[in-house]
Amino acid sequence: MFATVPASIAICCYVTAVVFLVRHISETNAPRQALFFAWAGVVLQGGYVVAGAQAVGGFNFGFFNTAALVSWIVALLILIAAITKPVAKLGVVIFPLAALMLGLDLAIGEYNRLLSAQGWPMTLHILTSIVAFALMNIAALQALLLAFQDQQLKSHPPKRFAQSLPSLQAMESLLFQILSVGVLFLSVSLVTGFIFIEDLFAQHLAHKTVLSILAWLLFVGLLLGRRRYGWRGQTALFWTLGGFVLLLLAYFGSRFVLEFLLRR
Repeated sequence: MFATVPASIAICCYVTAVVFLVRHISETNAPRQALFFAWAGVVLQGGYVVAGAQAVGGFNFGFFNTAALVSWIVALLILIAAITKPVAKLGVVIFPLAALMLGLDLAIGEYNRLLSAQGWPMTLHILTSIVAFALMNIAALQALLLAFQDQQLKSHPPKRFAQSLPSLQAMESLLFQILSVGVLFLSVSLVTGFIFIEDLFAQHLAHKTVLSILAWLLFVGLLLGRRRYGWRGQTALFWTLGGFVLLLLAYFGSRFVLEFLLRR
């Protein structure tokens, strides 16, 4: 019950951060108040995660618990990256999502699947999978923001928000940096899955495995195409979003079916 206090305050902090971001959306740099409240939300949600894990003897990675954890990692990565890179404005989407997922976890997240019961090999597989998905979340949002910026710069006059963003070249470079790190974690996740999971193509894992491999192929293909052919723009957008949708279906589609439709 005590853990709900930091979680509730974290939700308020996320919402407050979004208010400051929206009020200063046309400015080049994110306001300090927004970053302060966002960091407060991330720290408090981290406290909620730790308190919940201690209460049940391990991390609960049921559907809503995992969704809340992913949104927390995404928010944390955004804030860390914002120290040196122009990604703080992604918080307009990320922080409300983190607040929503945390609220749903508080209200509904009762399904117990403890990470501590899996052993270190499965723990490594699960954690790298979660981090990979979190990074691809950021990449997908960055790709959408890049497409919006490109469209706005072609119109006359572009909106002040688009003008406040870094150059297209810098935004594209950031997108492919995020994708590269995400592919690294996704690769580790797939390798550890093949090594440590006895039957990765079992009936309840087959679609997740196939979708994850297809997503990996899309992301790797995009990185190779960027390196060899200079792919960018709409090509980067479609490949990034396509890979993200495949991961979304792999990570949460199967979990939703198992936990809420099949009740397993």
